[in-house]
Amino acid sequence: MHASQGRSAGLGLALVSAFAFGGSGVAAKPLIEAGLDPLHVVWLRVAGAALIMLPVAWRHRNLVRERPALLAGFGLFAVAGVQAFYFAAISRIPVGVALLVEYLAPALVLGWVRFVRRRPVTRAAALGVVLAVGGLACVVEVWSGLSFDAVGLLLALGAACCQVGYFVLSDPSGKDSGGSGEEGAPAPDPVGVISYGLLTGAAVLTVVARPWGMDWAILGRSAAMNGNSVPAWLLLGWIVLLATVFAYVTGVISVRLLSPQVAGVVACLEAVIATVLAWVLLGEHLSAPQLIGGSVVLLGAFIAQSSAPKPPSGPVASGAVPRGVAAGEELPVERMSP
Repeated sequence: MHASQGRSAGLGLALVSAFAFGGSGVAAKPLIEAGLDPLHVVWLRVAGAALIMLPVAWRHRNLVRERPALLAGFGLFAVAGVQAFYFAAISRIPVGVALLVEYLAPALVLGWVRFVRRRPVTRAAALGVVLAVGGLACVVEVWSGLSFDAVGLLLALGAACCQVGYFVLSDPSGKDSGGSGEEGAPAPDPVGVISYGLLTGAAVLTVVARPWGMDWAILGRSAAMNGNSVPAWLLLGWIVLLATVFAYVTGVISVRLLSPQVAGVVACLEAVIATVLAWVLLGEHLSAPQLIGGSVVLLGAFIAQSSAPKPPSGPVASGAVPRGVAAGEELPVERMSP
């Protein structure tokens, strides 16, 4: 394939992946409103995707021996943690707002880099953080004493913190790494890491969510989506097949055709797509100041994402870039995006 054709294909797949990821909250919220507990929806998503990816996990079974801590970190933080907090958040606040709060992750990672690891950060990255925080203040309308449920906002912030926890755990310097810590060690296959992350997340969520107590009959009924009746099983299929398996496969391929940096910038569109889908399909309208604030959040994430002074060299640097990772940090495998 010609280089320009490869880049075009990669860009197209990155956009498709962002669109697929962005639809997860839109499909999950009607199920939650129909009576399913947010944790049960998360378990259904992760367990269903893990089952589909089981053959891939078997193919990369050597990862269990070679990178056990990396797989555990991805499963606990990027899969179980992010998803549980995010789906709990959208049960209380709009989908777009919850996802925009998650885009504080670059600011949180930069804070870790600057004040805990004591590494310098670029001025552009710092500007991106300031813009992201300022934009978020507009999204939640701080001047009116927060226009959204405070618990919902804290849950969304918890999802962002889970991203940071995974990034820190996967630090390739060896001190916080989930890998071997050996310099020059081959990067594990990102699809393999994703597969085992899903399996680990499913195991953890089975204990936490206790799906045997779930009202399974809800999946045989219909859920309301902005006044329209949609089969619950169809929404679940959307979440598992499109918003998880398909989203990850296209995301990983796009990174290999482009680069983690470029794909990460394109991933910023995920929040835009989620907000538009929630507006059209769920009737969740945001005010003009909130839309402007959301744009500023994404601009800040874009600046922070595109101002890294060096290419990534993390344990899965050849794989997919985590959504919203800060500039200057080595990048682990792509996180489980909402």
